[in-house]
Parts: sequence; C-alpha cells; structure tokens
Amino acid sequence: KKCIACHEAATDKNKVGPTLLGVVGRTAGTLESFATKYSKPMKEAGAAGLVWDDTNIAEYVRDPKTKIPGNKMAFAGLKKDEDIANVIAYLKADPKP
Repeated sequence: KKCIACHEAATDKNKVGPTLLGVVGRTAGTLESFATKYSKPMKEAGAAGLVWDDTNIAEYVRDPKTKIPGNKMAFAGLKKDEDIANVIAYLKADPKP
C-alpha cells in the first residue's frame, strides 16, 4: 500500500514514480515513458548496469538513498525482510486477474 501512493504496478500508467509493471529484469532508469522524469543518479545507475533483480530491488526498497544516492524517491524504505519479500513477490506476479 505504501508503494501505490506513488507507483502503479498493475498497469503501465506512471504516477509520481514510474510504473512498476514489468520492473523485474528492467535496467534502472530506462522506462521510456518516464525517461524525462528520472533523476540523474537513477539514469547513471542504469547506465552502469543496474538491473532490477531480486537482490537490487531488496536493497533499494530497504534503503533507497543508500542504494542510489541522490535519487528522487522520498520513501524511507522497508525494514522487515518479510515486507521486502512480499513486495518482490507482488512485483513478479501476473497483474491480470
């Protein structure tokens, strides 16, 4: 619920943040429909090869400002491993009912 305040995950619609639909396996900062809104550090992370796999997603949602210093996401992060695992499972799930 915390994520959907700024992100959509069931459709390709962007909100304040980019859609998370299909984010697993995507290179950071490369979603074309959000290209002009990514922070410079997010684009640089993608250019350096950061791909949103389970490990990188877990590190990012735990502490976004440490994983990618200077990124725009204002969220402080999730601290519980169970919550992080649930977010990753949700992002990997098929959004179609």
